Amino acid sequence: MRILTFSLLVLLSPLLLSAQDKHVDPTADGNAPILIETKDTVLALAKSPSGRIQVSYYGTRGQLPRGKDLKPIDEAYPTAGYDFVNEPAIRAIHADGNMSTLLVFDKVSTASLDENRTKTTISLRDPYYPFFVDLQFVAYKQENLIAQSVQVWNEESAPVTLYNFASASIPFQGGNYWLTQFHGDWANEVNMVEEKLVPGIKLLDSKLGIRAHERRTPMFLLGLGAPAGEDAGSVIGCQLAWSGSFQFAFEVNERNILRANVGMNPFGAQFSLPAKTKWESPEALFVFSNNGTGKMSRDFQNWGRKYGVRDGYKPRSILLNNWEATGMKFTEEKLATLFKGAKEAGFELFLLDDGWFGNKHPRNNDRAGLGDWEVNHQKLPNGVPGLCKSAQEVGIPFGIWVEPEMVNPQSELYEKHPDWVLVAPNRPLHLRRSQLVLDLTNPEVKEFSFAVVDDLLKANPYISFVKWDANRFLTNGGSPYLKPSEQSEIIYRYHRALYDNMDRTAKAHPNVRMMLCSGGGGRVDYAALKYFHEFWPSDNTDPLKRVFIQWGYSYFYPSIATAAHVTSWGKRPIKFGFDVAMSGRLGMDMDLAHLKPEELVFTKQAIAEYKRLRDTIQLGTQYRLVSPYNSDHAALMYVNGKGTEAVAFVFQIKGAGENVEKQIKLKGLDTGAIYTVTEINLRADYNDGKTRGESRKMSGADLMNKGIPCSLEKQLTSAVYEITKN
Repeated sequence: MRILTFSLLVLLSPLLLSAQDKHVDPTADGNAPILIETKDTVLALAKSPSGRIQVSYYGTRGQLPRGKDLKPIDEAYPTAGYDFVNEPAIRAIHADGNMSTLLVFDKVSTASLDENRTKTTISLRDPYYPFFVDLQFVAYKQENLIAQSVQVWNEESAPVTLYNFASASIPFQGGNYWLTQFHGDWANEVNMVEEKLVPGIKLLDSKLGIRAHERRTPMFLLGLGAPAGEDAGSVIGCQLAWSGSFQFAFEVNERNILRANVGMNPFGAQFSLPAKTKWESPEALFVFSNNGTGKMSRDFQNWGRKYGVRDGYKPRSILLNNWEATGMKFTEEKLATLFKGAKEAGFELFLLDDGWFGNKHPRNNDRAGLGDWEVNHQKLPNGVPGLCKSAQEVGIPFGIWVEPEMVNPQSELYEKHPDWVLVAPNRPLHLRRSQLVLDLTNPEVKEFSFAVVDDLLKANPYISFVKWDANRFLTNGGSPYLKPSEQSEIIYRYHRALYDNMDRTAKAHPNVRMMLCSGGGGRVDYAALKYFHEFWPSDNTDPLKRVFIQWGYSYFYPSIATAAHVTSWGKRPIKFGFDVAMSGRLGMDMDLAHLKPEELVFTKQAIAEYKRLRDTIQLGTQYRLVSPYNSDHAALMYVNGKGTEAVAFVFQIKGAGENVEKQIKLKGLDTGAIYTVTEINLRADYNDGKTRGESRKMSGADLMNKGIPCSLEKQLTSAVYEITKN
């Protein structure tokens, strides 16, 4: 739908909300608008005299124009081939070869899903062909989020081919438009770039197919009238809940109307829709804020905890991963020592990463063994059950790594089933990370992939955590299973099969916590994340880079879902590493035996501090205080639900010079209350010549208007403050 559906999760107007599954004619009350409402925002649509559905408004409820002042901006879901000559939301070739589509209003219905969610469906039809499009909106009242998707129905006598199929098509009118994208590459994810949109089309897309977010994440910010500010200004945040290739097309036309088409990438992805069948798009998630990106982010994070991730209100465990300690070179004895060290240091979970499987082709490097999911008996003579027993004896829960969608050509699986991979015929194999993608469009392969995880967990009930990885995108793609006419549907069919496997796994093993990983940030979206408890933001764990990476993800994802580990990447001071990781879901990826004695002491101390403050950090309301993009330092904070406790983090990312004291102004506090402010997580063996760790009492007004005095000067120093209401 081509609307300002930046809040594409819908609540209808009071008139429509009063009915369940009620059909309403938007012209029945003098062409009254269809209102999709949340607590703070509203999206208004109406039928034009010609029967088209148009968007009239998207913004705050209090500024909604009334009566004749509510004027249409542009069509809500424009079609190709008739009278619309700009970038369309949908393009189809009908069974008789007609390349044009015209959609007019048919009906609107609304259903209350629960006290917080309302679904509105605006049904459109072609006046000549039995071809229908439903614009579907789910409004999340308290979170101010609108989710939009479309269903396309083909009731013609033969297939219709879809070439364009946006989930949402949103028009905006007047002023300037400022777009922020999140781009990068492996180990360099979600770099933020803001630019003013000018006449013409700006495309942000991915053609990577699988783990499609490696170079660009499917989310954006749109500042209306001015660049998106943290605490002021009109801004829309959008995240496409889709793990495959995507496309965002921003077009400013000759009337200075901006249209944003959001959805799957149509490049090489036409879909043949058989007669009497339907096709459904992914959801585009929108939040509008008239108070800057901070308000928008908090709405998105609240929605994410409640609807976007599994068990979003259950605090996450602190885990130790063996990957950077051992890589694929480990033994049962070595892992047993890591179990013991993890337990003694206060960790709550141990994760065994890649390298535990393969016999004919041992998984000793990334070139062999992937796909052969029997335990490597040379490394682990007692198998996974032996590891579970060893971990259980120590008293630490056990987790394991899998990559169920991929295979190495050097594997027994590939030797037996070369037809199980996505490769184009008559082309040489094209490998990435020495591996290929399994063809999940094939039901037999899909079932095998599901069984990889399911069988492992059923055979080893002590496993309480799974890291689900995917380490290559798709090149030279083709399915031996699909017909020649269906090859362009691979990405769509693959991900529908993948989500089904993820859903089955989550339901079959509800007590197993799961991490969504894809070589880092190659798959970070709310379509996949709803089956997982957290995601791995990046393989780059250098805390200096992670300040920026975690900052970027915070615009859409809550800290409880953001895995952040202390490692040796960058060889940074261990306090700086811990402070950065503690601002997300804390973990560690090192051999504790290799730490200096004073570093091990600090590790235990930091873990204890995090446990004490975990609920505030993982479940609290986040406020970004100082952006690393605009300063020599970065700062953010969390406030718990009762407003009685807050935790603030400050990271010095550049040298500040001598005797420079900064004031870190806080947010979200009670102006009339008195707070005790204490710097915590200090290293006993470290002294930078400044007074550290003292407590002081300050009013909420002073903390927010004047700020906490902070004396960080050297790059890679940091501070953590506990703020307690008296």
